[in-house]
Amino acid sequence: MNAPTRKQRPHVFAALIALGVAAIILFAAQRILIHVEHTTIASTAPESFGLKNQGLAFQRAAAHSPNVLPIYGSSELLQPAASERGDNFFRTAPTGFQLSPVGGEGATPLAMLQRVAALDSDLRGKKLAVSLSPGWFFSVKPGWSAYAGNFSPMAASEMIFGTVLDFHLKRKIASRMLDYSSLLENRPLLEFALRCLASGRRVDRILFYGLWPAGKMQNVLLELLDHLAALDYFRHEMKAPPRLHAEAVDWRKLIAKVSETAAAEGDEVKKTSSSDSQIIASSGDAAFRADMNTSPAWIDLELLLHTLASVHARPLILSMPIPRDFYKYGDVSRAAREDYYRKLHALVQRYHFAVVEFEGHDEDWAFLLRHSSHLTVKGWVYYDRALDDFFHDRVPES
Repeated sequence: MNAPTRKQRPHVFAALIALGVAAIILFAAQRILIHVEHTTIASTAPESFGLKNQGLAFQRAAAHSPNVLPIYGSSELLQPAASERGDNFFRTAPTGFQLSPVGGEGATPLAMLQRVAALDSDLRGKKLAVSLSPGWFFSVKPGWSAYAGNFSPMAASEMIFGTVLDFHLKRKIASRMLDYSSLLENRPLLEFALRCLASGRRVDRILFYGLWPAGKMQNVLLELLDHLAALDYFRHEMKAPPRLHAEAVDWRKLIAKVSETAAAEGDEVKKTSSSDSQIIASSGDAAFRADMNTSPAWIDLELLLHTLASVHARPLILSMPIPRDFYKYGDVSRAAREDYYRKLHALVQRYHFAVVEFEGHDEDWAFLLRHSSHLTVKGWVYYDRALDDFFHDRVPES
């Protein structure tokens, strides 16, 4: 009995040594890839691409760069492709920083908070911006496809099996994520963990902590795959870095210039619109307020703000003004629309974060592209100025 056991031991030791060497090689390779991600941040920060939105490697690199300001949002970060759009305007760091957009078509606060939580301590003390679309807050049934298109299994797993959020907050987030449970059908570990979190029962809480080692191992594997995908991006898709240079920006002059150009366009829009900006009360007000007050987007936004506070980030919350001709209610009075701005301001202020609602541009026809929550050139210049003020510790102007 003893002789065969002694003969087998060299094989066991050899296997352990091989595993140790493999682990060292993988760790070293990962550190090298992380170094490359950080040193190429000037090239990747201004770009928007699927891997950046779905993975975390490029977001972490941006979080660690003192001269990059991440901004999380939706399709407004992608359209229109004008030189004034934030990623293009700050591409060469004219005022000392680049803007790094993260988001896709229809991205919502629920998708954003998962990315923020996944970055964990990487965002401690980090300035970042969040761009909100008012349309989210007037929908009582947010679209499944919008969330599905921006759902990141990696970010969700990193958040759930991370340590930065307390159990109570995770439970609330899990309950909202299970409203889209069909996205979890092929992810049994994540789905089971979310159901354990959301149930509130003690036995499920014990089961959740029992899943912790498996969840951590899953995250290690996902991180490795993310870095390997980043390597493929470097080899085949990465663009040449822009030539960074400082440049004096006269915001007053720039705003005056784009405002003058946009004035004529705004006049034309007004001529073709039946809306009246001086409406005092409207039959659409009641439906507008009812939908706004029952939209689950407010729950998601508060969860996002709570998450930002938990990771100790320093965010600027930006909201585009309400698009006047986007209403499904008919005419809506200014008084009713102001309810949105007040509600948003009050919620953000509870967390002591900076917020700019651009309420003064609620009736500015040249601020948003018609029939959409997308910024015009003029709208982007105002966004750019607010971002620049925030980065340089000035009070952002609206």
